[in-house]
Amino acid sequence: MFAIEVRDHIMIAHSFKGELFGPAQKMHGATFVVDVAFFRDTLTSDGVVVDIGRAHDALKATLGPLNYENLDVLPQFKGQQTTTEFLSKYIFDAMANAARKGDLGPGSDGINKIRVTLHESHVARAWYEGAV
Repeated sequence: MFAIEVRDHIMIAHSFKGELFGPAQKMHGATFVVDVAFFRDTLTSDGVVVDIGRAHDALKATLGPLNYENLDVLPQFKGQQTTTEFLSKYIFDAMANAARKGDLGPGSDGINKIRVTLHESHVARAWYEGAV
């Protein structure tokens, strides 16, 4: 299987509800390094998985509205615990939609799997991986 991966980052603020989260129940900030990997069985006629520049543009477009925001007040996250795992799936959904719409350039339709990894720190990360 072939793959390419693009990377960006976001800085956010949020809080969690529930004893499980201890001090993270208070407002706190996080800087996430975000990796998105696109997988396919064969290369396009141009010899690529997808256009890496367009993949990076799609990731920037997805992350832009979240960067430097308090996720607790964004309407799309109302009532949600914006955990690292939850955000991985949220970004996955946006990137899968970009692939389906052809926003990643010719061959977007050949992407069969995407993995979104959020690095919460140098010692912890979470991801969501699924079929497109």
